[in-house]
Amino acid sequence: MPQLKGIARQKLVRADLKSEKTYANLDPIFAPKPINWDLIAQHNDEVIKLATALKLRTAEPEAILRRFTRGQSHPVFAALLELGKAAKTIFLCKYLGDKDLRREINSGLNVIERWNGVNDFIFYGNGNELVSNRRDDQEISVLSLHLLQASMVYVNTLMIQDILAEADWRKKMTPRDMAALNPLPHSHINPYGVFDLDMTTRLLLNDIPVAA
Repeated sequence: MPQLKGIARQKLVRADLKSEKTYANLDPIFAPKPINWDLIAQHNDEVIKLATALKLRTAEPEAILRRFTRGQSHPVFAALLELGKAAKTIFLCKYLGDKDLRREINSGLNVIERWNGVNDFIFYGNGNELVSNRRDDQEISVLSLHLLQASMVYVNTLMIQDILAEADWRKKMTPRDMAALNPLPHSHINPYGVFDLDMTTRLLLNDIPVAA
């Protein structure tokens, strides 16, 4: 389920042409044109084939998008846009009318944002970007990220289990506290390593000339 930004600026699309029956409170948020059902029906077979290919993973999304290089002028792409308008309108109506759905989406968004924040913390080199165009290098970077993610989650889980195994700490946890537990805290982790500073020793700088 998507998180639509600027929901106050979103538009609903009518299923049919505007009739004599109007909705005074909704008319301002309707798009000027209704959904073109004829265009969707005309290219329904092609749309089904594309959806099936994506679901069965027999075609990559990038390969499918490359077919629509002409943008909206491509008839199948235009049919997909019309179908998207219908799906988006249905979702907006459900989203605005269902408080529980809004809470579910917001909770899921918080989890994703927390996970992305952890990824930024772990994958801090080169501005969190894959700078190489080589597929092997990119695969190594992503696999290394996954390894660090799994390691951090595993260690944090063991730490949380050890703490909750103590009766005193377990008694302090309410059901709401237990529901909020997650294995993603990272404030106790230093991603840059540890540098010990010993103020009782001096660096060996005898061979380095000192300016007068």
